[in-house]
Amino acid sequence: MLHNFYRNLRLGLRSLRKNPAFALVAIAILSLGIAATTAIFSVVNSVLLRPLPFKDPDRLVWIWSRRPDNNKAPFSLPDFLDHRNQNQTLDQVAAFGNIGLSLSGVERTDRLQAVRVSANLFQLLGVGAAHGRLMLPADDEPGQRHVVVLTYECWQRRFGGDPQIVTKSLTLNGESYQVIGITPTDFSMPNPLAELAIPLAPDVDPLRNERGSVNFLRLMGRMKSGVTIRQAEADLTGIVTRQRQQFGDAYLKKVGINLVPLHEEIVGATRTKLWVLFGAVSLVLLIGCCNLAALSLTRAASRSQEIAICKALGATSGRLISQLLTESLILATIGGVGGLFLATLGVRALLFFSSAQIPRQHEIGIDLRVLAFAIGSSLVSAVFFGILPAWQGARADANGALRSSTRGAGDAARLNRWRSILVAGEVAISFMLLIGTGLLIQSFAIVQAVQPGFDPSNTLAVRVSLPKSRFENREAVALFDEKFATALKVVPGVEEAGAVSILPMSGGGNTIQFSVASQETSVHDKHSANYRVATPEYFRAMKIPLVKGRLFDDHDRSDTVPVALINDSLARRLWPNRDAIGEQLRVDDNNTGPRPIEIVGVVGDVRQDSLEGEPAFDIYIPMAQVHADNVDTITNSHYWVIRSTVQQRSLEAALLGELQKIDRDAATSNIRTMNDFLSESVAPRRFSLRLLMIFSVAALLLAVTGIYGTVSYSVRQRTPELGVRLALGAQHAQVFRLILGQGLKVIVLGLAIGLVGAFALSRVIRGLLYNVTPSDPLTFLLVSVILLVVATIGAIVPARRATRVDPLIALRNE
Repeated sequence: MLHNFYRNLRLGLRSLRKNPAFALVAIAILSLGIAATTAIFSVVNSVLLRPLPFKDPDRLVWIWSRRPDNNKAPFSLPDFLDHRNQNQTLDQVAAFGNIGLSLSGVERTDRLQAVRVSANLFQLLGVGAAHGRLMLPADDEPGQRHVVVLTYECWQRRFGGDPQIVTKSLTLNGESYQVIGITPTDFSMPNPLAELAIPLAPDVDPLRNERGSVNFLRLMGRMKSGVTIRQAEADLTGIVTRQRQQFGDAYLKKVGINLVPLHEEIVGATRTKLWVLFGAVSLVLLIGCCNLAALSLTRAASRSQEIAICKALGATSGRLISQLLTESLILATIGGVGGLFLATLGVRALLFFSSAQIPRQHEIGIDLRVLAFAIGSSLVSAVFFGILPAWQGARADANGALRSSTRGAGDAARLNRWRSILVAGEVAISFMLLIGTGLLIQSFAIVQAVQPGFDPSNTLAVRVSLPKSRFENREAVALFDEKFATALKVVPGVEEAGAVSILPMSGGGNTIQFSVASQETSVHDKHSANYRVATPEYFRAMKIPLVKGRLFDDHDRSDTVPVALINDSLARRLWPNRDAIGEQLRVDDNNTGPRPIEIVGVVGDVRQDSLEGEPAFDIYIPMAQVHADNVDTITNSHYWVIRSTVQQRSLEAALLGELQKIDRDAATSNIRTMNDFLSESVAPRRFSLRLLMIFSVAALLLAVTGIYGTVSYSVRQRTPELGVRLALGAQHAQVFRLILGQGLKVIVLGLAIGLVGAFALSRVIRGLLYNVTPSDPLTFLLVSVILLVVATIGAIVPARRATRVDPLIALRNE
């Protein structure tokens, strides 16, 4: 057995050396196809298939608060303590909340994205440190809370990977924190953008006993062994029920708990996109294999006499099939090795060119499972493109082949029929990919055309954090804003400059509960809205239109009547038949209970989070009237938007210079244009679309190549027949129509099969579409026309060559 394999291997190599062009084309197609498929699979494997790099990851859950209007709401600090202390089904519960920290003591004060975590988080996950140690529960104690853990990326980028940074101190928000450790390379904070973590220290937090305080914490838990998600969910929901009974109105909107497996919470939003991409690139590889099978059939036809002689000398069909399959296996092995090498480069390219944040990005790479996939893809490809040519070659008529220099008519017709079937399959698959891409292109165009509610052109945004030691109240913050706005007005090119607590498309969010004073008859009459704190100039800087009433002005101070602006959608929803100006809201934006504010203006709708979906309700409060309970939030972070007529780089330098003059300890981050924020909001959709476009174009080119090859082979096989037709008086146009008609039959058959497959595929990608129906007739029509035209061109070229056949030469050869 082994001897036969070595003999087949030796003969296969010799045969391929005789036909280097075929071997190179086959290896190139396989290498590229396997490389693309393996690269995408490595992402699918790392993100979707590989278990989370934590201890017993199947017992880890993400804990959400369930409300009537939101199935995934955060928790307040008292909620976390209740669930941590009173549950019976979880070994541990950990919490985290996002925070911005100013890193000073370096050349420039920078604002870093960070997380406050309960100190048992790393223990709950079962994560060790790359250097030093990670937090322990004791680090939440009042005397131990000034410690910090750096992410591996932050350690490398900001501190050059210096191992001596551990045990050193950093000045964060004006306070000293000791660096105790570095996270592993493949670990990502609960907020993937966070660069460091500090203890939550709940025992010293003033909100620990405020039942109506802000909900800013997200929770994770580890279930006890043998406990199911449903049991844990019922246990925690029981705690919510007791809270509602004990604390009444403060828990009216909190109706239960929603538990989600941690893996599902992290990767669930990207699952469909990744599987669609993997399916698309697998189809491209399938088309490549079809092309190779068609090429191999042609090669088998040219070797008919060689195969016939082998059969005449006693070779069995099984022996011939094994020999021909060995040749395919050689090509697939070389192509697989080349594909695996290219896949390593492809993974790096995917991560480099992806502006979208991919979950578990640090874990993506080539492992044993990906290696096994590459090997399996090579073997399957070898069998797929080799079995049909081997079978057809082995069952060819030996007597006919030995009697003639050409293959028998029956064999030729059979091979041409199989080639046509393969090419029809290529056309069908490419049609499916083009339909999917066309639907996503249309969705992307519709998303891009959505008006965000502001003008992003010529605007620069910067996130600013102020030192809390000097900005303890809203008067101090208002004074800083006034000074900074005045300084920016004299910068050449600056037209408008204003500030807001959370910038549209920045990824941040803050919602509050509110009620209409004149419509409030019970505690059930409450609504939710986005909550933003802004300076009067913000709306002019963003060119958010005023619909009714007035904007904020200098008279809206801390000692005047609290006022608010609302967006047009909210005004039309609550006052459809009358003016909202002068109405009074009761907003729950503090820790002591709802407070009254008067509506003085209605502004245009702004897409705060995404261009997709309907605009949400927005409530704006003047920066000078922010509640005392929210001063820390504003001090920690707010955005300045500057509209100007000068280039970004020069404006950035001027902005930072003016900021340093006012307060050297003011930290900045996220200095980008508003167009950058908009672009980033559609980055995941754009990235997926680009890959699908590449795969679709590759599939189309392969399909056209297959059509060209099939028609060309038919012309070559039918040359004597065409010579007879021309000698008997057939016109060139008749010959052209005859050959072109054969190609069109294959194309139409492929389109018909592809149409059925495209309807099925469009249902799979329904969740990725925006305002486009999966069976959109315009997309199906345009793709059909494009594919028909391009494929027909592929058939026209060899059809024209058929009209130039010389009858005398064709008949003489015959």
